[in-house]
Amino acid sequence: MAQETGILLESGTNELELLEFTIGSQHYGINVAKISELCPYRTPTLVPNVHEYIEGIFMPREEIITVIDLAKALGIRGIGDTAKDMYIITNFNRLRTAFHVQEVLGIHRVSWQDIAKPDSTINGNGKGIATGITKFGDKIIIVLDFEKIVSEINPETGLKISEIEAMGERSRHECPILIAEDSPLLLEMLKKCLNQAGYTHLIPTTNGLEAWNRLNQILEEGGVIGKDIALVITDIEMPQMDGHHLTKKIKTDERFDGLPVVIFSSLVNDEMKRKGESLGVDAQLSKPEIGKLVHQLDLLLN
Repeated sequence: MAQETGILLESGTNELELLEFTIGSQHYGINVAKISELCPYRTPTLVPNVHEYIEGIFMPREEIITVIDLAKALGIRGIGDTAKDMYIITNFNRLRTAFHVQEVLGIHRVSWQDIAKPDSTINGNGKGIATGITKFGDKIIIVLDFEKIVSEINPETGLKISEIEAMGERSRHECPILIAEDSPLLLEMLKKCLNQAGYTHLIPTTNGLEAWNRLNQILEEGGVIGKDIALVITDIEMPQMDGHHLTKKIKTDERFDGLPVVIFSSLVNDEMKRKGESLGVDAQLSKPEIGKLVHQLDLLLN
């Protein structure tokens, strides 16, 4: 029987609900905001000639859902007993996907401030899929980059680069744009796409706290809103400070009056849109739709 996981959090508190689960002896976490339901494991139907991470498909109701073997994606071998295994069915990037995990242990309410950013020795080779690390008692929990796992199977689920290619030649825009995005892969893809679309003055940061510190540094050095910083693009889910908390800090600080904030995230759904609107965000777009992001930038900056 499916278990609903919806938990409402107040907007801009820099908190999340983290679902803890295991694979092998290691404990992992996923933001509950990405989950639509949990289901007991059942053997999926095999599909020929698919990516090695895909275990098959299953139909919990009348919907076909792709199953990703998370142990295989993490390079973990030798797991046999499936008695306590579960499907975590996610809903992000406009996709519903089932991740096959072992035992689901429970939900923790935590602050993003207590989730450490992995250092370059973990994610430096571009292949790391840890977005954060936190601790409960004597357990270390690794927060996984589920978007990267899916984009390794199909890059267009991360960003629809084809939408930028279809735009052809565009004029250059020198407006300084600050980007807060914790995924190294998606940050590089986003920079490449925006450069190709003509937005060449980009200020990359890897989480909301780093973005907030950089904004303050720009003003402390005599920068002017609209000239030295023209717009902020932020993800929602980031260690140290999430995008909603960053938006709240910008929109409640009169020093940043007139600075547009655009949320560009895999988590943009009806509930998240309501939260963003309550914080005063200027636009909210789903992460695969890079073409719509560029169109929104054109509107806000021209």
